[in-house]
Amino acid sequence: MNRPLDRRASAVRYVCAVLPMLFHGTILIWVVSRSPDRIVPTVVDISLGIAGLVLMRWRRRLPWQTALATALLTSFSTTATGPAQVAYVSLVTHRRWRWTLPVAATSWLCLLVNSVRYGLSQAAVVTLVTGTAILGGLTLFGLYLRGIRDLEASRREAARAAERERLRQIEQAKLAERAKIAQEMHDVLAHRMSLLSMLAGGLAYRKDLGPEETREIALAIQENAHRSLNELRAVLGTLRRDGALEAPQPGLEHVGALFEEVRAAGQRVEVVDTVEDRESLPTQTGRHAYRIVQEALTNARKHAPGSRVAAELDGRPGKGLRIRVSNPVSHGRPASPGGGLGLVGLAERTRMAGGTLGHAVRQGHFVLDVRLPWEADP
Repeated sequence: MNRPLDRRASAVRYVCAVLPMLFHGTILIWVVSRSPDRIVPTVVDISLGIAGLVLMRWRRRLPWQTALATALLTSFSTTATGPAQVAYVSLVTHRRWRWTLPVAATSWLCLLVNSVRYGLSQAAVVTLVTGTAILGGLTLFGLYLRGIRDLEASRREAARAAERERLRQIEQAKLAERAKIAQEMHDVLAHRMSLLSMLAGGLAYRKDLGPEETREIALAIQENAHRSLNELRAVLGTLRRDGALEAPQPGLEHVGALFEEVRAAGQRVEVVDTVEDRESLPTQTGRHAYRIVQEALTNARKHAPGSRVAAELDGRPGKGLRIRVSNPVSHGRPASPGGGLGLVGLAERTRMAGGTLGHAVRQGHFVLDVRLPWEADP
């Protein structure tokens, strides 16, 4: 389907129709000046040409009807040639041969009638041959215009598809960033909230605590609450777009402080750390390793509070980094809110780091085994 024409394009079509009318009209006026008895046929010719010009208005709404009507006018009017040619080209651009071929045949027959109307002469033959060549040229020109329009349409569609793809990629990037922020918030808040829950549980259920011990636990709750707010603020700071630098994130070198922190909160953790040359561990891998250990300790507090947790860290460049955390399986104790999401988050973070995660229950212990890649320096 052809696109609607603007005023400029429509004016160009009418100019193309009027120019042949002026040419033939000038010839007719010159003939009348030499032969006044030809004034009536001249008036009829010009009138039919003007009628063809009016019919052009419907060439896009009724393409083959308009082209056929203007072609029939050329049997008796040379000035109708211009409107007929424009209507014919407009018809050819639709590229529907069941319309085009009959109209083309009719146009040629009308040309023949007009050429031999005053007898078969050399001028009539020249007019017929020239008109036939022009008809063929108009057919090719109409097909060319249709090709140009199809090319423009394909380019517009390609541009729209590219814009849709760009918007889709932007939306995917936003979703990925939101998922990343949600993962960080889960890791940070789950760790801190579980510590606060454990400390608050000690205050609620232990009646043998003295004033000094109660004060220490309250201070620990206050400190963890402050840290929770600070870490949450750091994570939410990534949503800002003011170009501020992102706060340094903890890595494998901070895992010792993490163990001390959870021990101070009352969690029993035994650590075996045999990681070699940890300074060469990529920053991103170290960050993932820290969060994996943090989430593993959080899961142990949720599902087996008060139990002993064993953490093993081993690795070196070229061999990879292994994190193994185990804790006794607790039976008959309801899971904490959000239970089951920890392993999902661990699996996603491990995948982001390019590693593998395994977990199983062995001899009454839940064992979490994570392996992260650690390439050797070339």
